[in-house]
Amino acid sequence: MKGIKGKVVIVTGGAGGIGAAICRRFAEAGAKVAVFDLDGEAAAAVAAGINAQGGEAAAFAMDLTRQEAVLAAVAAAEKRLGPIDVLVNNAGWDKAAPFLKTDKALWEKIVAVNLYGALYMHHAVLPGMAERGAGRVVNIASDAARVGSSGEAVYAFCKGGLVSFSKTIARELARKQIGINIVCPGPTDTALFRDFAGEGEPGEKLKSALTKAIPFGRLGQPEDLPGIVVFLASDEAAFITGQIISVSGGLTMAG
Repeated sequence: MKGIKGKVVIVTGGAGGIGAAICRRFAEAGAKVAVFDLDGEAAAAVAAGINAQGGEAAAFAMDLTRQEAVLAAVAAAEKRLGPIDVLVNNAGWDKAAPFLKTDKALWEKIVAVNLYGALYMHHAVLPGMAERGAGRVVNIASDAARVGSSGEAVYAFCKGGLVSFSKTIARELARKQIGINIVCPGPTDTALFRDFAGEGEPGEKLKSALTKAIPFGRLGQPEDLPGIVVFLASDEAAFITGQIISVSGGLTMAG
């Protein structure tokens, strides 16, 4: 992919299924990868795996819900690897429940991770990109933001907010040649999905129903996401900004 080699990339939630796959794909393309995750040991394991394969990566344990922690982690990443060229906001968290059975404490946790965490990352990284007149941001939202998802009302609220925020910032920073785009995964076989679906027979029934509903006949896998993310961060996508792309096996075909 043109324009990735030597670039410095931050991936939040980089120790999870999708995040780790994205980190590895950027490293394979020659990028220097900052693996950001709340779980420092897991982030270190992802970075070590990349380095063992001849890539370059460093792990940074950080709490995405604390702005001061985000600022410190970004500063540490830039000191270690160099100015940030690409930001991938991938971290996310949810707990499935009908909205009327949830409470404010749960809402606040979901919003803190999925919405404020992304805001903090943008605010920490974008000033440097704007000063240099170059940069790419890929925000991992969800098809829940586009079509809704029962049991994920507040999560969808956050991801919908991330979509509209991304489009607005894409307009504000277009003159600075900063491309900001959104990738919306459909149902993907990750730890987050398994937590959402639940254990035992109910979880298996939901998984089976979704598999039947997806035209490609399977759930997404973490490896289905990195290709489009790296493309949007590359020189191949230099004239693309403010766009939403679903990776859902055809489950959603929103215009």
